[in-house]
Amino acid sequence: MRLTRRRLGGLAAAAALAAPHVARARVEGTLVLYTSQLEPDAAGTAQAFERLHPGVKVEWIRGGTGQIMTRLRAEIAAGNPRPDVLLVADSLTFEGLKAEGRLRAVPEAKTGAVPAEHLDKDRTYFGTKLITTGIMHHLRAPFVPRRWEDLLDSRARNQVAMPSPSVSGAAAIHVLATVQQPSLGWAYLERLVANGVQARGGNGPVMQAVAGAERAFGIVIDYLPIREAAKGAPVRFVFPEDGVSAITEPAGILATARNVPAAIAFVEFLLSRPGQELAAAQGFLPVDPAVAPPAGFPDPKTIKVMPFDAARALREQEETLRRFAQLTGA
Repeated sequence: MRLTRRRLGGLAAAAALAAPHVARARVEGTLVLYTSQLEPDAAGTAQAFERLHPGVKVEWIRGGTGQIMTRLRAEIAAGNPRPDVLLVADSLTFEGLKAEGRLRAVPEAKTGAVPAEHLDKDRTYFGTKLITTGIMHHLRAPFVPRRWEDLLDSRARNQVAMPSPSVSGAAAIHVLATVQQPSLGWAYLERLVANGVQARGGNGPVMQAVAGAERAFGIVIDYLPIREAAKGAPVRFVFPEDGVSAITEPAGILATARNVPAAIAFVEFLLSRPGQELAAAQGFLPVDPAVAPPAGFPDPKTIKVMPFDAARALREQEETLRRFAQLTGA
């Protein structure tokens, strides 16, 4: 996946997103954004923000989270980190930067109706959407799973695929979150492995394995099977009753940001009603439960998200993922 760079004018936002944002002093200048959003989503987000703040030009660079962090680390080493705002997949990335003192606390940021559990308690990073990991199944699967425990059923033996945590950041978060749940933990993961779960590549290969009936069940991110089911794929996605793990694609302002007023305005836009409606229009669950989800998703208020201590996960990440790899051989 290549890094992509764009510089956008402020005249191309959708009319539905043209409602004014919070009334504040005018912000202007160049805002540098590093993001792991898909290219069309990055472009749409930048355009929508520029429409609300026509005095700002957004210069954005996108790539996978790993690519973005490699670039940022090189810039830090050279003494010239460029981004004002970082918008990448998972909270562990931000916890690491926070521990290094590289994020700016923004207690004054307006966070709209976003629940507190999706915001860093010190207001150094802010969840902007929900990308959950749950269970998909083929329409001819022997049963419809409702809880994580169901994947331990004898009828699911050697019939469950999942992404490898060494490839998928969402899968790594899922393993770390599972370990933190008293009702699941290592006992559950060990039983899942004993029942023949197969870790393979990223979420795409899991989707293909279940859609092609090679496996009956998959542990996978939500939007892939939901989108493909809408196109006629013989699969369904289940949000387990005992909770899904989630990445929240947080946004954070670097301590070295050059355009702080624009950076704060950008974060506030992402959390505002128009920003959350944009996330839904791009096919993701909004983090604001009052915003309607995309087609095929349930009411967000009905989805239970596993509690997740990101700071603890950062401390335990290396050992947890090493132990899981030993269990699965992946």
